[in-house]
Amino acid sequence: MAFRGRIFDNLVGDLEYHPRRALLYVTLSALALAVWIFAPHGHKFDVVPIVFGAGGVALLLKGTFLLRKTSDGLAGSRPLLDIGKQEVSQPYEVPARKTFPSAPALIAQLTQDFGAGAFLLGPLLHAANDVTDYSKNLPSFQVFLSGAGLFAFGWLIRRLTPAPHIQKLP
Repeated sequence: MAFRGRIFDNLVGDLEYHPRRALLYVTLSALALAVWIFAPHGHKFDVVPIVFGAGGVALLLKGTFLLRKTSDGLAGSRPLLDIGKQEVSQPYEVPARKTFPSAPALIAQLTQDFGAGAFLLGPLLHAANDVTDYSKNLPSFQVFLSGAGLFAFGWLIRRLTPAPHIQKLP
């Protein structure tokens, strides 16, 4: 599998309808966004509040996808372009669902998803430095490195934990 495919599968491979996990993601996103919202006025655009804000947005987006029943199979084994017209017209049937992951696997996934927000926002902050007339330069490289470190840490823990078991639902 290509590197791009592995990253895509890693980010959206666990998007299935799961209301309890969605509640956990939305709650943690609210807490992370609260760190940015309640940061002192002069320090809202320091590294830590920006990382928490970006991570909170990423967790909120993932929690939204976990609440959608139609997101089952979003990262299926076949690319979306290979789906034929007959398969689109037929109702989608999910043969198996994953169980709630173990605590280390869930923490690793949360860390990885939280870090993905800052990892993806870092380059955008660099572009925002050029556009805005804000007196303080935004710490784009530090945010990018923090996000990359959290993403890599979550990926490492995820690789060290056992794979989730697939449970057939009646």
